[in-house]
Amino acid sequence: MAQLLTINDFMERYSISRTQVYRLVNQGKIPLLKMGTASRIRCTDAEAWAASLPTYQGEAA
Repeated sequence: MAQLLTINDFMERYSISRTQVYRLVNQGKIPLLKMGTASRIRCTDAEAWAASLPTYQGEAA
């Protein structure tokens, strides 16, 4: 069975706002599961999204 995150869990884990979460959902970057009125995000989808983010390879300070 897939591990699921609430919207609040996702926001806290990745330090983003609720608006940004729903923006990502509307852009098709994160699939949202509806269970009645509850919204959930699969952990595997969240991790795939995080892995797709660009990384910064600047010089060390």
